[in-house]
Amino acid sequence: MKIDTHQHFWHFEPQDFPWISEDMPILRRHQGPADSRPDMDRCGVLGVIAVQARCGPEETDFLLNLAAHHPHILGVVGWTDLTSTTLEADLARWHGHAKLRGFRHLLQDEPDLAAVINNPAFNQGIACLQRRQLVYDVLVFAHQLPSVIDFCARHDQHALVLDHVGKPAVRDWQQHPESRRPWTHHLQQLARLPHVSCKLSGLVTEADWQHQDDPGAADIQHIEQCFDVALEAFGPARLMFGSDWPVCQLAADYQGVHAIAQRWAASRLDHAQQQAFWGGNAVRIYGLTI
Repeated sequence: MKIDTHQHFWHFEPQDFPWISEDMPILRRHQGPADSRPDMDRCGVLGVIAVQARCGPEETDFLLNLAAHHPHILGVVGWTDLTSTTLEADLARWHGHAKLRGFRHLLQDEPDLAAVINNPAFNQGIACLQRRQLVYDVLVFAHQLPSVIDFCARHDQHALVLDHVGKPAVRDWQQHPESRRPWTHHLQQLARLPHVSCKLSGLVTEADWQHQDDPGAADIQHIEQCFDVALEAFGPARLMFGSDWPVCQLAADYQGVHAIAQRWAASRLDHAQQQAFWGGNAVRIYGLTI
């Protein structure tokens, strides 16, 4: 069974999504589960994890409501204020929602990342999630990876998942191939933590998508190289497929993103490893019910 571990859904309101600029018209509209489902069907992807795109108290309830009406949404990675003094009560309110499998905060957008990940209240919040067997998705840029290694090491009581392979700037690799070295080194360091897994997702928009309609041959080669580095670092049991739909559409359609992963997996993984990559790992790591 193929599972897409990373899709976003929203009712678009500009004030809720300041990162969606006016030069992204394809994203400036409602994006729901029914919109991605035809492409998923064409690619043989049967289930999806819905991941938060807004940092607000209504986001988790919004995604859980979608999951209740769309059975192919197998899990939800929501948002809540992890520093809140009411966190335990907030999580208890969602306790009956079996599809709530984790939470995410946009660490990449924090102006002072160190202040956040060293905040005792935030760390207590992560520990609270882990006591409840809830995954925390780690979203950072490549240059921020060194900052989160110790943070991830502190929180080893349940799974952590790195989104988008740590967002390496593959757009720079053609002109500056040496720029991949720090990302490679820090990804390898993070992967030494056995409770950290990684989504092969979000890389088409780390390519030079603003100057081309689809990923070029060089971009695809660099994305495959990213996947190779992740495979060597994490091993096949800690990798998962994610499309990052609808954001991926800035650079490639769903089928194009799936095709890159499909070709790579078929050429690098044996049959059992492919089954794990496409679904088995997600079921185990997120605790999904199929």
